Amino acid sequence: MAKIITVHPDNPQKRGIEEITKALKDGAVMLYPTDTVYAIGCDLNHKSAVERVRRIKQLANDKPLTFLCPSLSNVATYAIVSDTAYRIMKRLIPGSYTFLLPATKLVPRLVQHPKRKTTGIRVPKNTVCLSLLEALENPIISTSAHVPADEVDNVTPLVDIEPNLSRVDLFDRLDKWVDLIVDSGIEPTYEVSTILDLTGDQPAITRKGLGWEEAEAWV
Repeated sequence: MAKIITVHPDNPQKRGIEEITKALKDGAVMLYPTDTVYAIGCDLNHKSAVERVRRIKQLANDKPLTFLCPSLSNVATYAIVSDTAYRIMKRLIPGSYTFLLPATKLVPRLVQHPKRKTTGIRVPKNTVCLSLLEALENPIISTSAHVPADEVDNVTPLVDIEPNLSRVDLFDRLDKWVDLIVDSGIEPTYEVSTILDLTGDQPAITRKGLGWEEAEAWV
């Protein structure tokens, strides 16, 4: 049974953030709110926790995992950011965007695309996420708690999370599978991020989600 930790969405209590980050460092897997969907996540550098996230979502090892960073400068630690990518990202973050980028050696292989050596990174516009990232001092894995429509034919998660569940129902569905549930009191949206592929010479939008119109203007 997961422990529910309640935090204020705009001014997260320090005690709650510290409790969550301590658990993450010890290998906990959590359900938590982002600026898009509720996500399942853990400390990027805790291998067994990352493996648990993959099992919950039934993700094959060739499916890369997205993770959150607190800032553009931090992104550059984990990815190779070209001048073009930098200009686009500077315009769009923080926000509802996932950027596909060439990974540096600091990104665990378990998270990367095994053949392309790329990774997906987000800088969320969400106070709870940013508070956790600052306290943990490591990136946080972020995979949607439900299966987006464009992935429904490619994955069968251990627990079926259909769209439009209430916060309470979502918590009930994942209670057995995660260690912590971070409750900010905000209902989930189920609107996914826009994905931008910045690995090549020509940037491209590969999934239209929240904010795709603004992204298209820069791509």
